[in-house]
Amino acid sequence: MFTGAVCLSHVTVALGICKLRGDVKSSAEIAAPDQEQGCAEQLARFFPQAAAVRIPVQVTALRGGRTKLREAATLEFAAPDFAIFLSTLPLEFDDRVRLERDRKGRAAEATVIAVQYHEGRKAVAVKIAQGPCDWVTQP
Repeated sequence: MFTGAVCLSHVTVALGICKLRGDVKSSAEIAAPDQEQGCAEQLARFFPQAAAVRIPVQVTALRGGRTKLREAATLEFAAPDFAIFLSTLPLEFDDRVRLERDRKGRAAEATVIAVQYHEGRKAVAVKIAQGPCDWVTQP
């Protein structure tokens, strides 16, 4: 049985006070269920107030220039002031995005506060810019 250290360099989480890139943990500290979790679920562990949701949204990267990077995504976890979703957009810590639930004006601007990569997928956590936003937690 291997009881050495495991490098978690594949995980990148930036929450202001916590950055996990390169942290080393003993194999006893890594629970088997965590290894089976998806990318969004792993990131949600850092947000205990997050509830599992399945809310379809359009995500638009708010960058300068003419090109609008946009994709359909699903909010996987959310609380009134933040949300977690899987993304293929080139988003990084501190980028700004717009989340749109539908064409009836339910939209919010947000800032990327964490990014996690796992098995070729990327989960993104964003903080809602204008404060609590109820529609991100309602089906």
